[in-house]
Amino acid sequence: MKRHLVVATAGHIDHGKTSLVRALTGMETDRLVEERRRGITIELGFAFLGDSITIIDVPGHERFVKTMVAGVSAVDLALLVIAADDGFMPQTREHLAVLHLLRVPYLMIALTKIDGQDIDWLDLIEEEIRADVPTDYLETLKIFRCDSLSGEGIPEL
Repeated sequence: MKRHLVVATAGHIDHGKTSLVRALTGMETDRLVEERRRGITIELGFAFLGDSITIIDVPGHERFVKTMVAGVSAVDLALLVIAADDGFMPQTREHLAVLHLLRVPYLMIALTKIDGQDIDWLDLIEEEIRADVPTDYLETLKIFRCDSLSGEGIPEL
């Protein structure tokens, strides 16, 4: 029997979680009119990559952290989304702490919004990421540089 993988996004508001899910799957996870009007995720969104991967798109706003916790509580892997133009932000740190507390077994980083960013800046952001990620994740940690709008790095992810 083929194993089904459940992946959840995590990260600060406006770092590109929903755009990344759309770039990966072609599916729109913001279903509510209010989500589209405000440009933020409020409820959990679901997308599918083939028939073997489900992606749960969680809200990044601090007011919706309970919804985020519900979305990541039983996943196989978390995709922590960090915007290259912002780096680690308060909700990034909070989401990372939740993932670690819930013992999400694997963590991948999507360094988004890389279009137009200097390579040295991206290297510096990656250093910061490696310094801030709990050591249990470092051995298997993969960081993918990508841009949802241009499509750069999406196939590698």
